[in-house]
Amino acid sequence: MRQLCILAMAILLLSCNQKNSTETNSLQTYFNYGDSIESGGVKMVPIQTPVGNFKVWTKRFGSNPKIKILLLHGGPAMTHEYMECFETFFQKEGFEFYEYDQLGSYYSDQPKDSSLWTTERFVEEVEQVRKAIHADSSNFYVLGNSWGGILAMEYALKYQKNMKALLVSNMVASAFEYAKYAEEVLAKQMNPLVLAEIKALEAKKDFNNPRYMELLIPNFYHEHLCRLKEWPDGFNRAMKHVNSEIYTLMQGPSEFGISGRLANWDIKNRLKEIAIPTLMIGAKHDTMDPKAMEEQSKLVQKGKYLYCPNGSHLAMWDDQKVYMKGVIQFVHDVDQVN
Repeated sequence: MRQLCILAMAILLLSCNQKNSTETNSLQTYFNYGDSIESGGVKMVPIQTPVGNFKVWTKRFGSNPKIKILLLHGGPAMTHEYMECFETFFQKEGFEFYEYDQLGSYYSDQPKDSSLWTTERFVEEVEQVRKAIHADSSNFYVLGNSWGGILAMEYALKYQKNMKALLVSNMVASAFEYAKYAEEVLAKQMNPLVLAEIKALEAKKDFNNPRYMELLIPNFYHEHLCRLKEWPDGFNRAMKHVNSEIYTLMQGPSEFGISGRLANWDIKNRLKEIAIPTLMIGAKHDTMDPKAMEEQSKLVQKGKYLYCPNGSHLAMWDDQKVYMKGVIQFVHDVDQVN
């Protein structure tokens, strides 16, 4: 009897050692980037443009040849910082993913040639980043939020042959619909006196007046951008680091729609061309109409819709459990089917 107990304990110990060894090997594989000098996954990726060569900041997490996710931040010209919340969730799943500051953003080169700030040029930049991270149609997922959603959809329209799936977070496919929802729905939810003061400042183009942000932050941003009582540190840093010159040039100075170079942007009638699996993410309190996001999921060929009932424009923060569960499930579903 004693010998049997000893044998059972030996088998159990061997099993535990094998399990620990497997887990250790798995972790070593996941965090082995093959770099001669470790830099925590950070690399400055060379980018060629019509006006010269520059570098953009990227940070890699994990090693997974089946799933490589590129995160596209909003703005234009904000930073990856407000998307740092993906780190906890994606690493738990063993996804390989990349944070990335687009050209002109805080951690990347910031050239001054205004001809660079077009959707078409940014699309070519994303394609160069894809090549740099050795992603292809067997493993390349693109997740874009806000302006990053515009960029993600535009990239898919040109380069979906190099993608496995597309995730569009909180961005409609038409600047017209964006502006209409802001004016006809969101503005009417505001205190009329507050709205009148905001509109008066906009009419005078007095966007640098401190009063403008004093009104927007509690009455618009905290309602529709991020509803957490205390904004996350990453979001605060991203707001601090935004390149306002590029943001204003492309988006315009007002939050009630787009008035910059993107003012006439509209690809809604082209969504039917997107044939790869696509997840559209909408939120109840978003600056984008969640019903429009749901409609978009039906316009693409293989679309799904994720609704965040407590979320806003940054639903990855203020409706985090619903958002991350839905995103992770979509990635796994695509990975298993294809």
